[in-house]
Amino acid sequence: MRYFLAVAEELHFGRAAARLHMSQPPLSRAVRRLEAEVGAALFDRSPAGVALTAAGAVLLPEARALLEQADRVRARVAAAAGDAGIVVGLLGDTTDPGVTRLAGDYRRGYPHVEVTVRETDLTDPTCGLRARLVDVALTRAPFDETGLVVRELRADPVGAVLRTDDPLAGRGALHLADLADRDWFVFPEGTDPRWQSYWNGGRPRRGPVVRAVHECQQAVLWNGTVGMAPLGHEQVAGLTFVPVVDMAPSRVVLAWNADDANPLVRSFARLAATAYRG
Repeated sequence: MRYFLAVAEELHFGRAAARLHMSQPPLSRAVRRLEAEVGAALFDRSPAGVALTAAGAVLLPEARALLEQADRVRARVAAAAGDAGIVVGLLGDTTDPGVTRLAGDYRRGYPHVEVTVRETDLTDPTCGLRARLVDVALTRAPFDETGLVVRELRADPVGAVLRTDDPLAGRGALHLADLADRDWFVFPEGTDPRWQSYWNGGRPRRGPVVRAVHECQQAVLWNGTVGMAPLGHEQVAGLTFVPVVDMAPSRVVLAWNADDANPLVRSFARLAATAYRG
């Protein structure tokens, strides 16, 4: 069922195999065995791609419910043994409506699981995953994904953070070239270079070193520094957020260690995908 669900969500056997950390042939064989067991083709396979059949579309919600129940049973057994808990790493703004929905959904679905939240600063976009400080991270890409499973939940447009009295703050939109001669905030030495490059618009910048969202905002307020931030729910007195049209969207992602077999991580991932669609 997990193999079926991966293919049904990816609609691509190669991507599903990569997601499951296995090769494609055994995945294809497993799906065919399932099709033989249920007595119906679950996927239409053609040169144009993979699509769910009518039978596959019926099985999809049933498979999700079955796997959710299986994980819930494991979690209840672990709770009875005094060992049901998950540590969630959060990067940045915990007022994100996706986080709020996910917290409510998880509490309703897994009231017996103790959730510990570890909020981290901007110097580690993996929120402590590599050091095994958290089980799962709600964060933003890009970063080095080696050894991690990363699932995109949403993509947000990005804007320049400027003082409200900045000459550029009145623009309806900006390009990165409009900000080329300005100071930008930068992250400490040793920060993931993919992460640093993204928030610096793809080129080296000069400016104050910051570690937290609040420090970024203060650097703009006090020094007129330019920063980048996701758009959507920004409200900071004295600051204006102007869309940057040639900046790639900021991807909200869920990440965990690929070798983590904790069933609570899988159930958390499924609930996160649903919460961020809402």
